[in-house]
Amino acid sequence: MFIGKIRQIWKITDLRNSILFVLAMLLIFRLTAHIPIPGVDVVSLRNFFRSNQVLGLMNIFTGGTMENFSVVALGVAPYITASIIFQLLVMIVPSLEALSKEGEYGRQKINQYTRLLTVPLALLQSYGMITILRQSSRTIIPEMSLFETALTMLIMTAGTIFLMWLGELISEKKVGNGISILIFAGIVSSLPTSITQAFLSFDRAQVINWLVYALLAVIVIAGVVVVTEGQRNIPVTYAKRVRGMRMYGGTTTHLPIRVNMAGVIPIIFAISIILFPPMISQFFIGAKTAFIAVAAQGIINLFQNQLFYGVVYFGMVVFFTYFYTAVIFHPDQIAENLQKNGGFVPGIRPGRPTAEYLQHTTTRVIFVGALFLGAIAILPLLVQEFLGTEALVIGGTSLLIVVSVVLETMKQIQSQLTMREYEGL
Repeated sequence: MFIGKIRQIWKITDLRNSILFVLAMLLIFRLTAHIPIPGVDVVSLRNFFRSNQVLGLMNIFTGGTMENFSVVALGVAPYITASIIFQLLVMIVPSLEALSKEGEYGRQKINQYTRLLTVPLALLQSYGMITILRQSSRTIIPEMSLFETALTMLIMTAGTIFLMWLGELISEKKVGNGISILIFAGIVSSLPTSITQAFLSFDRAQVINWLVYALLAVIVIAGVVVVTEGQRNIPVTYAKRVRGMRMYGGTTTHLPIRVNMAGVIPIIFAISIILFPPMISQFFIGAKTAFIAVAAQGIINLFQNQLFYGVVYFGMVVFFTYFYTAVIFHPDQIAENLQKNGGFVPGIRPGRPTAEYLQHTTTRVIFVGALFLGAIAILPLLVQEFLGTEALVIGGTSLLIVVSVVLETMKQIQSQLTMREYEGL
């Protein structure tokens, strides 16, 4: 079955060329990820990221480029942040909301605004990263002049814009979301190194831990697939309508309510919030005022506490799951559209009662998805706590991203195959 599908894809020239093009873009991405910015002690930098749980999470979303401090060290994080900002602004600013409803033109304009916002965000984030690393250890980044700092910031910003461009080129081929695929490639590329290090540090006394890790990996992957694909189907019936000499409607379909509508967005939101206090505190560690310096160090120590960090992280992921679902899912609009088209949920009156029913159902369904995302986010902390080791720690967030991207890419490729089958008919 799998081999037959590969052969079918390979026989379609344009689809085959699209996949080969995406692979070529990923190769370019991985090559740039290994071009370091001069004057940085990469070994000390990697050790620093491995000892810092918060920055380790941030490194995931850069595709592992941050710990190499390459020319694309920021990854696509500034672009993701800009996208999130505009998704929220569309819900708040009436002019942007009206623009988003103008079809392809509105989408392109919002994308253009997102690209423009990415530039200042990348400059700001590059400066913050340089400052934090310099304050954390003088061996990682040496003293730089103003010109050298500005040049490094420009290089890192240009790297982000380059990756953003690669991501859009990949998205144009319609075999997956370009930004997600870049993050996926960064995560997968670190897998061989992690496995090699685990084998080199293998100890017979840890055989049980290895078995537990393998079992957890299978359970997590299966859980991600089930939750990502899981949905509640709400039956919808369309009333019969007579137009002229013909009768329309009278059909029954369903409205799918996904268990996880928000994807990995809640985790990204939560990471952004969690990173903010310790990152800001890093700027004030060397303050001359003793109170400010002590408070800054206290905040950093608080977020380094595994229990506090885990509880806050879990709570934020659950909260942002509901928050982002409320941003993208509008029961009032759905109920209004159903009523206009003669559709109704059996046993529920059209209009406001239907909107309340959809809201109530959605709240209950995504509760499972919110708890699952929260558990996935803190899974590495739980594994470390119960097994007492950091070797082969399963990154639940990484697995969630990898599985989600694979499923989305497979769906897009399958839709392209189906489309071509209809064209043949």
